[in-house]
Amino acid sequence: MQSFRLLGIGLACAFLAACEEKSVVAPPPQQVRVVAAASAQYQPSAEITGEVKARIQTELSFRVSGRVIERRVDVGSRVHAGEVLARLNDTEQQADVSVARAALDSAKAVTRQKNLAFERAKSLVQSQAITKQVFDTAQQELLSAQAALEAAEAALATAQDALSYTEVRADADGIITARGVEVGQVVSAAQSVFTLAHDGQRDAVFDVFEAFFLNGRPSADVAVAPLADRAHELHANVREVSPVIDTRAGTIRIKAALPADTRWPLGTTVVGRVQSSPRSGIVLPYNAIASDQGDPAVWLVDTEKHTVTLRRISVDRYRKTDFVVAGGIAPNDLIVTEGGKFLREGQAVAWEGK
Repeated sequence: MQSFRLLGIGLACAFLAACEEKSVVAPPPQQVRVVAAASAQYQPSAEITGEVKARIQTELSFRVSGRVIERRVDVGSRVHAGEVLARLNDTEQQADVSVARAALDSAKAVTRQKNLAFERAKSLVQSQAITKQVFDTAQQELLSAQAALEAAEAALATAQDALSYTEVRADADGIITARGVEVGQVVSAAQSVFTLAHDGQRDAVFDVFEAFFLNGRPSADVAVAPLADRAHELHANVREVSPVIDTRAGTIRIKAALPADTRWPLGTTVVGRVQSSPRSGIVLPYNAIASDQGDPAVWLVDTEKHTVTLRRISVDRYRKTDFVVAGGIAPNDLIVTEGGKFLREGQAVAWEGK
């Protein structure tokens, strides 16, 4: 009797297990939206701030050392070519000029005397009143006096030139943008005292981070606008890229030539949009990106098995509305863009989109 009871319990358990197996139904495929990966051309760009500067700037300095006794201009002053901007104490140079001028007067007097002696000797030798040796001596003394006169003239010119070194003059029309001296200051030769921005062409000057140049020289066109008025944008051409890196800031200087009719004042802060050389990559929207243990990844659809696989990718650049994939997927791969938050490896999916 007990054996029949145990047999009945076993049959009941088997029946219940069979019923449970029949009740397990495979879940429906996860609905997702996809996009087909496609190769595209893109240009990485960067917005940087810069400054309007003169195409030509010169550092003006004294050519001799001394004490500054006069400064006639300040930062912002408009100057003209040849205008005296500052002067040194020139007492020593004035004395040298006076000495040189006196030496020249003496040399002129000696030359006149020797010339008269030569003319007398010339007439006397013709009448044989003096010997040829006396005439030759007079001629030699005249030549020496003439040479001394030329030396005195050169010495005076040198002294006058040294006197002019005590003045700093503008070498062109323009605006003083920096100064480095005050009255009473002792300066050395070649020490910069003024920076002169020449009138004429203007440049927009930018310091661009070194990483922007890893893939070559940027494009020649730069969109430039004043920081205070971004609506007034114009296009400038890159005319110079510095061949060296500023090791302190890790930047490379770019100079872009502004149009000739640009009226932006010197020192205006501008914003420039610089573009690098065109490159190829796969551009995907941000809602396609996933994560595989902290690394960027995407959900890739297997069109034969109708399942998904989490695929790691290498991202070349993150942009405002999308990102550029450099590796990990190929053109025409189907990438999940919507519905991927709750996917798991190998999950069956049904997709919409291309």
